[in-house]
Amino acid sequence: MRISHIAWNLGGLTLPLCVAALTVPSLIAKLGHERFGLLALAWGLIGYAGALDLGLGRALTQLVASLRGEKKLVSIPDTLATASRITFFTGLAAGALIVLFAVLGGASMIRTQNTPESEIRLAIFLLAVALPAQAMCSTYKGLNEAFMNFRGVSILRAGLGIINFAGPYVVSMYTTHLAWLVSTLVLSRLVSLLIYKRLAVSCLRVELETQQTARYSAPIAKKLLSFGGWVTVSSIISPIMVQVDRFFIATMISAGAVSVYVLPYELVTQSLVLVGAISSVMFPNLSRLMHEDPGNWRKYFRFWLVRVAILMSTVCTAISVLLPWVMKIWVGDLLIQDSLVVGRILCAGVLFSSLGAMYYAVIHAHGRADITAKFHIIQFPIFIYLLYLFISEWGIAGAALAWTARSAVDTIALMIYVTYKLEPR
Repeated sequence: MRISHIAWNLGGLTLPLCVAALTVPSLIAKLGHERFGLLALAWGLIGYAGALDLGLGRALTQLVASLRGEKKLVSIPDTLATASRITFFTGLAAGALIVLFAVLGGASMIRTQNTPESEIRLAIFLLAVALPAQAMCSTYKGLNEAFMNFRGVSILRAGLGIINFAGPYVVSMYTTHLAWLVSTLVLSRLVSLLIYKRLAVSCLRVELETQQTARYSAPIAKKLLSFGGWVTVSSIISPIMVQVDRFFIATMISAGAVSVYVLPYELVTQSLVLVGAISSVMFPNLSRLMHEDPGNWRKYFRFWLVRVAILMSTVCTAISVLLPWVMKIWVGDLLIQDSLVVGRILCAGVLFSSLGAMYYAVIHAHGRADITAKFHIIQFPIFIYLLYLFISEWGIAGAALAWTARSAVDTIALMIYVTYKLEPR
């Protein structure tokens, strides 16, 4: 694993956070807690849209990395064409469902005091346009990662992340209308799709050296879906478990309470970019190692697992101690004391999640996406029940407790599987 790959990944993930740190306090001041909470819901929905690629982005990374390891390069163009066609139609279907949700009065389910229902409905219509683009972005990103093109992916990710926060900030200088704020998110996803596709095509041209006509292939589709189908289960359930807490807060407490929860949540959980920068590079490397050099992947995995454990233990401890000072500097008088309680609880959850991400990567590199999906299926109803119970009892702090408990259980289950099923006894 090249340190430069990790560095590019880390840069692409952290630069948007710097922009967020600068713009979020002003956004809250201009929009108020309620409208900012609704914008946070839009961010969550678009983030969840990555799951609409049916897991084919990750399946594509695993399959293409394996094909490169086996020197079967001629199959790669058809693999990309097949995956992209499937994700286009699934994204389109998801967008249609979102439109139907809005038409049937879904906007009325969110409790607001100062934001008209018609404004929320229009924002939902706009988000429906972004869903197919976001789904296809995940697929093309998967191919770029299989080719270790982390430089191109990171530059694009940084640009998208900056617009994610800077776009609404610029718009808020002229209007606080929710639809105009959301329109910047939609436009950035459409532009990103075009660039991701261009990067993917460039990777193919360099590797294959000759242009090759790509066709949809039913056998390849079956192979992708056999892996991606299980990834889809995780990709649907896992983001729900990550994001559903704010929707429960919006419906059980208020949209304003979402803002109080999201501020520490975003600050604390963004430290996971450190792990993401490592695990996303480790995954295609592991996939290729398991074919090229099956005897050495365990040593490679343990090397990075230990370093991530040390790194994230230090980071989470530091965040927990420094949280009051950092939050005060970040949002100033907008700071609410409950946010500090939420942030410190989530620090423990982030530590578990960082370790879980490493085990998640090795299980998927081994081709066993079904294992992580089955764990998520078991966890989901339990988590939803705990979320409802804990929010009813402790408010937004209860949501943080449920999120942390879910992260701990998920990581322990993954660790047990890798230890007893993949490691030699």
